[in-house]
Amino acid sequence: MIWNNMNRRSILRLCVGIAATPTVGMRRANAQAYPSHRITIIVPFSPATAFDTIARVAGQKLSERWGQPVVVDNKPGAAGSLGTELAAGSPPDGYTLVTCGAPQTVHPSLIKNLRYDPIASFTPIGVLATNTVVLVVNPNVFPVNSLVELIAAINAKPGYYNYSSPGVGTLQQLGMELFKQQLGLDVQHVPYRGQAQAVTDFIGGQVHMTFTAVNSILAHVRAGKLRIIASAGSKRSPVVPEIPTLTELGHPSLDFNLWFGFEAPANTPQPIVRMWEQELSAISKMPDAREALERQGLTPTYMDAASTGALMKSEIARWRDVVEKAGIKPE
Repeated sequence: MIWNNMNRRSILRLCVGIAATPTVGMRRANAQAYPSHRITIIVPFSPATAFDTIARVAGQKLSERWGQPVVVDNKPGAAGSLGTELAAGSPPDGYTLVTCGAPQTVHPSLIKNLRYDPIASFTPIGVLATNTVVLVVNPNVFPVNSLVELIAAINAKPGYYNYSSPGVGTLQQLGMELFKQQLGLDVQHVPYRGQAQAVTDFIGGQVHMTFTAVNSILAHVRAGKLRIIASAGSKRSPVVPEIPTLTELGHPSLDFNLWFGFEAPANTPQPIVRMWEQELSAISKMPDAREALERQGLTPTYMDAASTGALMKSEIARWRDVVEKAGIKPE
């Protein structure tokens, strides 16, 4: 009886081991086989935006290198939260990703009843490009040439000067509110419904200044209609290397820019994340990919998954503080 019981236990353990072995092997095989079919990159913004650009540049290169189709699926709406929510609910198998960036870092502060957690609902993948944000004035209505002159003029007439943004909760607004808070300035906000009308009225002289992406106003700067005072990134922009940064001018806390990357649903396997990291790093160095990004005014900038996750967390905290101090109400 003792022998029979021990024998049965041994046989049982052997059977369990045999049963478990194919499962482990299958997981390894699945990871090694990735990708085995179509990949979808959700872009929660319209076509022809910077988010759309990075998805298409990366998608084309990945399709060539992996031999599988990579489809870009634009799902705009609700400042990018609709498409991001759709991605959050997708299977964490590496076959659905979403572009991410500055807009998602303000969602927790400005959108009521957000249906996903920007941190817990996603696995960071990496950043592929950035875009320098610059402080710009219309010299016809605000004839200043430097940051010192700009600050002095605003302080001489508190509440007189104004700035534009493409809408409430955009990085352009939050960047200026951070600027105001750090320097103790009184400047009025003029929100618009989109970038096009904001730029039109800015050039027309209805607005004194703004923070905006350098590529969106560069032609007007070169035509003498607008003037860049400083850039907000930690390094000078390769697009306008002659322009000093706010950090150089003594304001290191005003270091922010637009960034464009990728994330996947939470619990995406780490081997897949590492594959994406390696590919994005390689793509960021390819001359034709860099040229495609630069044509749209973007600066190829690779960041790995860990750095992307840290950036997301720090930016969420930064903009939450700005929103609270500025008294901007969630909608």
